[in-house]
Amino acid sequence: MTTDKATAAAIALDESTGAGRPLAASEIRAMRERIDEIDQAIIDLWQERSRLSQEVGKTRMASGGTRLVLAREREIVDRFRAALGPDGTQVALLLLRSGRGPL
Repeated sequence: MTTDKATAAAIALDESTGAGRPLAASEIRAMRERIDEIDQAIIDLWQERSRLSQEVGKTRMASGGTRLVLAREREIVDRFRAALGPDGTQVALLLLRSGRGPL
């Protein structure tokens, strides 16, 4: 009897959300829609930031300056770490790389 209940419960789950109730599935779909909107905003901002960072580098080098300003990169890493914790360091390093390329 217990196996039948577990099977019935598994069958009742919404396949796309994993929710066991229709109302929960609807709420999950709405939250996922907002997550998708946020993801797109992050992608758009990431790409804009990368373009701007590349322009900064080109402008700096065209004026006879250095390719990188390590103090600025440290400032960015510190800001992300302070806001996001240890994962912030990784996010910052990925952002920096997308703007300047690999070291």
